[in-house]
Amino acid sequence: MKVSGKARLVFCVVLLTALTAAAQVTASVPYTVSTFAAGVAGVYSAPDSIAVLDDHVFIGYGNGIAPDGSDGKSSTIVEYKMNGDVVRTYSVVGHNDGLRVNPRTKHLWAMQNEDGSPNLVIIDPKNGMRKIYTFGPTPHGGGYDDIAFRGDDVFLSASNPANNPNFAPAVARAKIDGSVVNVSEALNASAEATDIPTDTPTMLNLQDPDSMIFNPTGDLVLDSQADAELIIVHHLGFTDQSVYRLPLTLNGAPAQVDDTIFATSAYGTILVSDRDAGDAGIVYAISKDIFAPDAAYTATPNSVGALDFNTGVITNVVSGLVSPHGMAFIPVGKAQWDEAERKKSE
Repeated sequence: MKVSGKARLVFCVVLLTALTAAAQVTASVPYTVSTFAAGVAGVYSAPDSIAVLDDHVFIGYGNGIAPDGSDGKSSTIVEYKMNGDVVRTYSVVGHNDGLRVNPRTKHLWAMQNEDGSPNLVIIDPKNGMRKIYTFGPTPHGGGYDDIAFRGDDVFLSASNPANNPNFAPAVARAKIDGSVVNVSEALNASAEATDIPTDTPTMLNLQDPDSMIFNPTGDLVLDSQADAELIIVHHLGFTDQSVYRLPLTLNGAPAQVDDTIFATSAYGTILVSDRDAGDAGIVYAISKDIFAPDAAYTATPNSVGALDFNTGVITNVVSGLVSPHGMAFIPVGKAQWDEAERKKSE
């Protein structure tokens, strides 16, 4: 994603000079936390997924509606400038969960109804035009949650599977044909994997495929939320595909997480949506002077933590959140960061 120097500077200044977050939300040194945006009670609420395109941030607000779309209500996607000002809102029928930018077309992909009866809406942010796509019966019995792009390939996480054990696809490759999305298996929920901490073989039984992202080396990282584990897939969808399992722990206990992101620059900011905070949800900004290359961060039920991919151990960097979900890392250049720091001290 490309962010202009001017927008980066404005973004950093706003984040670094914003009012501190509510007293119960605390950041461990050297991290700081502030408020980027908030829902508006009675208009849009319950922020979740976050996507970034050029100089704008898009946040999906689920509005507390049914995750299978059975109530017929709509979610709201809000487009923000880097300083948190609202640009435009988009309404999509169903409960929005996955929200990603297709890097090739620069269109916004919004996935609705992660528990069943999914639909996909593709939005052109240049003109606000949107088109809805439907799915046939899902092979796993649930809906689709997150979206990940690799070249011309599009992958979907197959959420809320109907069976235990689960022998259906956990990740599907998606192809659009007219107004229908066709899917084929990319990763089976019962695939053979290698357990990373013990380096031993194990058979998966993924009961809650959820968020996913390609890491900086090109491997897919899939969160099986209720299973308290991440699944790392090398060469997803190819004949030499290999799968790894990383059990997650926080304070010595199994940890369920939502989004996981990676620091793609030494200088930048993490955005995290706290779905149930305040009156209608709050999106926080987390900053520090320098991020380690490719450092991983994840959203636990009440915190954001740094994640060790060798051990699966999570160490909190921001605590006191209510229900963190979506995350995004926004990189900035060192010159813009230094200028923001200078203005902060004036």
